Amino acid sequence: MSMKRFAVLLGALACVASALAQAYEIAVIPKGTTHEFWKAIHAGAVAAATELKGEGVTVNVIWKGPLREDDREQQVQVVENFTGRHVSGIVLAPLDARALVAPAEAAVRAGIPVVVIDSALNSPAPVSTVSTDNYKGGVLGARRLGEILGGKGRVVLLRVLAGSASTEQREAGFLDTVAKEFPGIQVLSSDQHAGPTRDTAYRTSQNLLNRFGREATGIFAPNESSATGMLLALKDAGLAGGKIKFVGFDSGAQINAALKSGDLQGVVVQSPFRMGYLGVKTMVASLRGQKVEKVIDTGCVLVTRETMNEPAMADLLNPPLEKYLK
Repeated sequence: MSMKRFAVLLGALACVASALAQAYEIAVIPKGTTHEFWKAIHAGAVAAATELKGEGVTVNVIWKGPLREDDREQQVQVVENFTGRHVSGIVLAPLDARALVAPAEAAVRAGIPVVVIDSALNSPAPVSTVSTDNYKGGVLGARRLGEILGGKGRVVLLRVLAGSASTEQREAGFLDTVAKEFPGIQVLSSDQHAGPTRDTAYRTSQNLLNRFGREATGIFAPNESSATGMLLALKDAGLAGGKIKFVGFDSGAQINAALKSGDLQGVVVQSPFRMGYLGVKTMVASLRGQKVEKVIDTGCVLVTRETMNEPAMADLLNPPLEKYLK
């Protein structure tokens, strides 16, 4: 073989090696797979992979998580399975800030970096945490409810799930703000949990309304499933339409419709699409040896019926799921 042909062959092999080096298999593990919030995160992850492909970086996003948002055991198993498969990296929304520490740290020890999204993990092991300032979200919810109640009244906080860091921070932000900024508002109930689904939230909401429906003047529900469950219960009890002022959290078809109709007086909205997008982008940047921020805030805003049609708000309420999830 001539030196010229040998050089060409070496160049071709170098190109192949470079292409292989730029191919990554990224596992994205949500808390659940049924709610629209997680579908928006999935779409964002796919959008990031699509954009990176255009830059010559091949990313295969593998989407897998538990069906229910209280199945810690299944989520632990999913993380362990991807660790055994030795994927390039894991993007994880931990169901429990403590229960997912051991499997996440085991992945890191095996040479698989972890980026946490949506909800914090009680560990320094992740290369980055990409999430909303959840405490701030609770503050925004409390201020909206306090404003429409004129600083006086009796409110109910419907919690979500014990151990879920994101919603626990929202709950803390809500209660702290009511106590500090609205001394004329009494919290009637703050110890009931909606559970992992709209149906479990609906049952808890029915019980709360049976007990406090005649006294309560305001309600805060800090995630999509708790808000939709409470909406159904308010309608069934004849208390929708603002008879009890209601502020929710997250977007979704039912929540958006309720905001438009006046059944919701406000909703704190995150950007799950951006969370999924930045989760994958941050992971790939880390894998390529680039410096990444330890904490990345994806933002949250309050949306009302008056502001929901503004272009920036419309994009948050209706992320482009169909474009990326075929």
